Amino acid sequence: MKVEQAKLAWDAPGLVAGVDEAGRGPLAGPVVAAAVILDDQRRIRGLADSKALTPLQRERLNDQILAKALCCSIAQASVEEIEEHNILGATMLAMKRAVEGLRLKPVKVLVDGNRLPRLDVLAEAVVGGDATVKAISAASILAKVHRDRLCEQLHVEFPHYGFASHKGYGTPEHLEALMRHGACVHHRRSFSPVAAVLSRPADQVLAVSEGTVVVQAAQAELRPSP
Repeated sequence: MKVEQAKLAWDAPGLVAGVDEAGRGPLAGPVVAAAVILDDQRRIRGLADSKALTPLQRERLNDQILAKALCCSIAQASVEEIEEHNILGATMLAMKRAVEGLRLKPVKVLVDGNRLPRLDVLAEAVVGGDATVKAISAASILAKVHRDRLCEQLHVEFPHYGFASHKGYGTPEHLEALMRHGACVHHRRSFSPVAAVLSRPADQVLAVSEGTVVVQAAQAELRPSP
């Protein structure tokens, strides 16, 4: 006879935070994480995985989350930290910072995915949680909107890469710009498409220093736009 063990709910009552990230895959820019504790008395309609929403929907929901949630926190790990810790380690670091930045301390944290950052509170990884757990959905929206806005700022600084449109992902447009202009200070040098550009012969790329790339073939010096 098959015996099934009864499931016991050991979670203590209290506030639950949802955590998600944005920007693990791009070739440039920081990875961003958000933590959100929703208010059960102020429900937000339309929460979903940020990738399933249009930019306009994300912007509208972002404003509602900031206005109605009990508390929110957004944090990031820099390109330098991505290079130092690798993208997974940097993502965990950003998530840890987001949780620690919450004004209210949750009794439990639900994290999208199958990995957990090191936290001093009970935490659970939820695969596909950005589509099934409202607090994680809210966190995914905050992280995505925040990072998209950062990429728009990068576009102002380096318009020739098209950051405003591709948000740092390895689109054909972005890869073409990398081949033409080299990498800037915001690119993740350990990511293979960027590393391939930087490994080109010296007669093609003369120097890479402090965000300035001198491409000898074009005799162009790339600096932030004024």
